[in-house]
Amino acid sequence: MSRSLLGMSEARIAREGIGRKFQKPTVFEDQTVHENLLMALRNTRGPFSVLFYRPSGEDLDQVAALAVEIGLAQEIHRKSGELSHGQKQWLEIGMLLAQEPRLLLVDEPAAGMTPAEREHTTQILVDAAQTRAVVVVEHDMEFIRRLDCRVTVLHEGSVLAEGSLDHVTANQEVIDVYLGR
Repeated sequence: MSRSLLGMSEARIAREGIGRKFQKPTVFEDQTVHENLLMALRNTRGPFSVLFYRPSGEDLDQVAALAVEIGLAQEIHRKSGELSHGQKQWLEIGMLLAQEPRLLLVDEPAAGMTPAEREHTTQILVDAAQTRAVVVVEHDMEFIRRLDCRVTVLHEGSVLAEGSLDHVTANQEVIDVYLGR
């Protein structure tokens, strides 16, 4: 994975084991939660395998487990377009988890969420980090505090500080750069 992501196709990035979630959720709104998760499962993607695909019992079990993991088991048959903003975020995270990435890159997952949705999102990401590397870009420091993880502060493409949230927020360089002193 030492190659740059620049210039790589979305499919290639996924095949390399990298799941990316951007700030605005991207789900198939006319499809149900179940269908979105089923489409995202890691399977062979050749023309014939896609054309003749029929979900196995294992596929259906995996979708059901993912729906529980992301907190959407009760919404499994709802169209994704009917979900709240936070639920769409969870569904997209679930779709990435269905691909079994080794690295999950998540951009501002708490943006636009209610406090309860942010709390649930925290738990999803903490659980995901048990089995893969998770990198979160976030400006909501309370959300970061709940993640209880190592924090890296970047400035102009370089590492400015690393450590606990308390350590980096007490760092004088971080204060100078981000508070303008």
